[in-house]
Amino acid sequence: MSWTRVFVLALLATLLILTISSGAESAAVRDDADAKADEPEGPARRVFMPESDASNFFKRRSRRAVRHQAEIQAEQRVRLSADERRREYNEEQRDEFENYVEEERDEQDERTREKNEQWREFHYDGQYPRYYWYH
Repeated sequence: MSWTRVFVLALLATLLILTISSGAESAAVRDDADAKADEPEGPARRVFMPESDASNFFKRRSRRAVRHQAEIQAEQRVRLSADERRREYNEEQRDEFENYVEEERDEQDERTREKNEQWREFHYDGQYPRYYWYH
């Protein structure tokens, strides 16, 4: 039980030292860095905008705001082009699958035809004229 008291006292002493020590002040950011943080550089300048511009943007474009006809038409064009690409992709996939199935069917027919010919040749006794099956 005494070791828990020692541990709690050590923990409290460490906490007190950390709060009082001046070492924590050295981790603060300098004032000249704050001025640079207000003006983003490089690609961040294109992504971020000032807070006033952002709030004005959302005030202008509320959820129930009427959209301009050109914007509606542009969205419809994007949607139609996406539908067309999806339709072309599905048609291409369907054509590839049909070609694959047709090739598989032709190969299976050829294998069946060869097996039937081999069976007839093996079982032919020479008494009757040959009878071929044509497809």
